[in-house]
Amino acid sequence: MNANWRIAVADDELDMREYFEEVLPLLGHEVVSCAKTGKELVERCLKLKPDLIITDIKMPEMDGLEAVAEIHKTELTPVIVTSAYHDSELLERAGANHILAYLVKPIKQADLETAIAMAMSRFGEFQSLRKESSDLRQALEDRKKIEKAKGILMKKTNLDEAEAFRKMQRLARSNNQKLVAIAESIITAEQAF
Repeated sequence: MNANWRIAVADDELDMREYFEEVLPLLGHEVVSCAKTGKELVERCLKLKPDLIITDIKMPEMDGLEAVAEIHKTELTPVIVTSAYHDSELLERAGANHILAYLVKPIKQADLETAIAMAMSRFGEFQSLRKESSDLRQALEDRKKIEKAKGILMKKTNLDEAEAFRKMQRLARSNNQKLVAIAESIITAEQAF
């Protein structure tokens, strides 16, 4: 997947910001923001909503991981972190903040390109799983409502389970509504009396 992404960068070192501003366009990406501090990164990301964030960990005012945690409260965005050294404590903190890649400086162009591709691919998979999970939760909630409404109909009208379900289906078709909407109406009517 060789897409063009809008990327926000944060590093307190001028040479690293210049490196990203030079290399990312060569890889086909747009640098939408180049922050010097974690605080700047938060402000700009909340405003610009980049596709990807690449941030140094150690920065003044607020470190990169704190900035990412703040951004993720509002907007879930894939993140690659960079650091001048490999540190197990930083790796642990990065993992807790849903960081998708960790690059140790100096960063080679090929490593950056690979990290971006992997981060965006993983984020896409993560988003698909989140949607699937949300859809399954909603289907389960809908099923619970339908079962409850079916039970109400069975109790009030002395219908068996299959007859109660068919009655709800007929009501849904004749009123051009979803089955769960009919179930909600039955439950609401039951609660009113």
